[in-house]
Amino acid sequence: MADKETDSVEEGLEKVASAASAVANATAATAIGTPSAADAAAAPAGLRTLDFILDVTLQVTVEVGRARMTIQDLLQLGQGSVVELEKLAGEPLDIYVNGKHVARGEAVIVNEKFGVRLTDIISPEERVEGVTG
Repeated sequence: MADKETDSVEEGLEKVASAASAVANATAATAIGTPSAADAAAAPAGLRTLDFILDVTLQVTVEVGRARMTIQDLLQLGQGSVVELEKLAGEPLDIYVNGKHVARGEAVIVNEKFGVRLTDIISPEERVEGVTG
């Protein structure tokens, strides 16, 4: 049963990767110049309809670390309390899109605001391992 689920996940990830590649190609083509009506007519149906997803909002979460504590310990927290996280200082931050781990990065400050610089994109193989492992 686990093999079928893994195969299904891998097939799904391959389809997502293929679609992402198509989006990247379409975006690159659009960035070079606006395609003519002839180009649009010659493009596969999937590429002609990708524009409608470009304004879809996604939830992006950057996780610094996690901690587990009892309710008693939680209730004792006050201003100035320090919560020890499971991650070590200097470890990469985890980046999630809609709850799925997609990348790792490092904290940066840009115009006096915190940001994150992507240092590693999670490969499809690692994502499958995360689902099955």
